[in-house]
Amino acid sequence: MRVRERVRAEDGGESPFIAFGLSAAPGTEAFWAAAGPAYAPSGDGGWAALFRWRGTPAVIEFESWSGPVPLVRWRETDCWYAEVPMPARLRVTYRFLADGAAHADPLNPVGAGGDRSIAATPDAPPQPHWPAVGADDVLPLPRTRIRWASERLGGRRTVRVHPVGGGGPVVLLLDGDDWLHLHPAVTAFDAAHAAGEMPPVTLVFVPAKDRPAEFGCRPELWEAVRDELLPLVAECGVPADLGRLVVAGQSLAGLSALYAATEFPELVSRVACQSGSFWWTAQAADLPDPLGGPVGGTMAARLRERPAPTGLRIAFDLGEHETRMLPHCERVEALTRESGATVRISRSASGHDRAGWRQALLRDVAWALA
Repeated sequence: MRVRERVRAEDGGESPFIAFGLSAAPGTEAFWAAAGPAYAPSGDGGWAALFRWRGTPAVIEFESWSGPVPLVRWRETDCWYAEVPMPARLRVTYRFLADGAAHADPLNPVGAGGDRSIAATPDAPPQPHWPAVGADDVLPLPRTRIRWASERLGGRRTVRVHPVGGGGPVVLLLDGDDWLHLHPAVTAFDAAHAAGEMPPVTLVFVPAKDRPAEFGCRPELWEAVRDELLPLVAECGVPADLGRLVVAGQSLAGLSALYAATEFPELVSRVACQSGSFWWTAQAADLPDPLGGPVGGTMAARLRERPAPTGLRIAFDLGEHETRMLPHCERVEALTRESGATVRISRSASGHDRAGWRQALLRDVAWALA
């Protein structure tokens, strides 16, 4: 059955919902008891996703891949809905904007923080070790915390430290607050270790205060990590092998992770990089289209002038649906490999979205330490 067909509902009216397996009359309690989103094949190899919202006008805002989608009301009911075309293999974060606020999807048990949910098409690969987290769930926080007052970066930040399997090589998780409060990295790494898929590691959740300033190709962050943060980690009482350090970063933080490996090879030789912002140049922010500059940006230019260290072990991952990022990432991936580094390249079923990156994070950190 094609999703755009309109089928007779129980009440004799024409319903857009039956193609999604929702036979109860729209607006009834049985109708709202069904979980969402619901999916139906679209006939072009992709999917139509049905989103429902109860009560008031709303707009769906996606983390990436699509612009905002307004919902429409079904007749005189309290049901607002949208049929959203989706490609095959997509996992995406979204939220509803209604009544002047952002809301998680109350019909979806898979959330990311208090006001976001995660949709995954039926053909999206599973993400073992990442539990379904509801909007009201409180994620576990590591007991050990470090108060980092950085002279080089300015300001104070709280850095959390968690030993997985008793602790081991240090894994710096850049944008650490996202991995604490939106996606339960503590739980996922512990589960991966229990399954024999992750060696013992010590997670260090590094928050950012000014992402564009800190994650550009500049040395201050990595000087501060080397001279200020890592000595604090060594003194915090959690077992931590500072001789084997993995840096994991996404987007701008992925750019910064590769920059650290090229400019501070004595510090960083293992990297897990998801959707690195390799379009970045110092002038990109002033361009009408930041991704329209030189392919590979500043990192590609650096790698052509000075190859990456041969001891570098780096895993690159990119969302399958990040079409504009692809040329930039492919250029940097190729130059890094040509330098003699040990390189792994993969693609995740997502756009530019932490919901897609998170399974690659587990896999690539384990590979970097293999």
